[in-house]
Amino acid sequence: MRRSMLPMLLALAGLTLVSAAPPPLSPPPSYYDNSRHPDAWAGGARKIMITTPKGPHQLWIKRVGNNPKLKLLLLTGGPGLSHAYLEVMDSFLPGAGIEYYHYDQLETGDSDRPDDDSLWTLARYVDEVDQVRRAIGGDKSNFCVLGHSWGGVLAIEYALAHQDQLKCLVISNMMASIPAYNAYARDVLEPKMDQKVLRRILEMEASGKTEDPAYMALLQPNWYEQHILRRPSADWPEPVERAGARLNRRFYVTMQGPSEMGASGRLVNWDRFADLKRIRVPTLVVSGAHDTMDPAYMARMAKQLPHGELLATNGGHMAMYDDQPRYFAGLTRFMRKMNQTFSRGPSRGSVPPSR
Repeated sequence: MRRSMLPMLLALAGLTLVSAAPPPLSPPPSYYDNSRHPDAWAGGARKIMITTPKGPHQLWIKRVGNNPKLKLLLLTGGPGLSHAYLEVMDSFLPGAGIEYYHYDQLETGDSDRPDDDSLWTLARYVDEVDQVRRAIGGDKSNFCVLGHSWGGVLAIEYALAHQDQLKCLVISNMMASIPAYNAYARDVLEPKMDQKVLRRILEMEASGKTEDPAYMALLQPNWYEQHILRRPSADWPEPVERAGARLNRRFYVTMQGPSEMGASGRLVNWDRFADLKRIRVPTLVVSGAHDTMDPAYMARMAKQLPHGELLATNGGHMAMYDDQPRYFAGLTRFMRKMNQTFSRGPSRGSVPPSR
């Protein structure tokens, strides 16, 4: 009975819940045609030059697939993580015929690391994303952005600044308010922790001992394995470990604070919930039942967006790993709707969409 009432309740709330059972499709042969891409000889990877207030810098990007009608740029989290942990996309997005781009933001991965904190502003990173858009030939007809975590902050800011260049948006596991994110951690998640452990973590933060290995040793089983990626850390996937090993810690702490247990850096007062109604492009909001991001708040975000859809997963902050079937079922279904040419002409032998 409860399950049968779910669609009615969602309709009353004004939300669309993305189905978690997409049909298996295969991309058309043209998806593998790289003949018009000058980066093909290097496997799609290259460095592009961008301008900044402190001079030019190089960014590493990598294209996967060929679909001039749908170019998806992946914005990673942290801040300070490389593209590596989003390599999981390689197992799912090609099958949906999506041309997509891995991208190391300035100060991360294989992009330049000037270590200049005057460049660590939202406005400059939004401009950086727009320069990447131009480099890959993105425009209103084909350009989509997927932002995860900190990348979701950037995705929202980009949409508010450059909606005229955007076809669609995916906000993955990121609330539109850091104060609300902090309140959820403090009022809902922290009371569920072992209170002795919580007191020790807070004492270490208050005394400036957040770089002590003991700090992360407490957080890993009590917070990260509960809310970030819900598996024992010994079983975390190699791309996540690789991204973590190369984390730009100074960039991360300056912007976010010392850990994922709330934010205390430059982003501490960021709040764009009231502005979501200005984003009129189709937008998918991805939540996780066990995330550090309040799933009820994420549902309200989807309702606030004029063309918002909700993909509610049972995962944590990295639901693309710990609820992989539901995450990619919903994501690829949403992207196929944006990719109308491919949706109208699935390759031979594929299964038509279920109804």
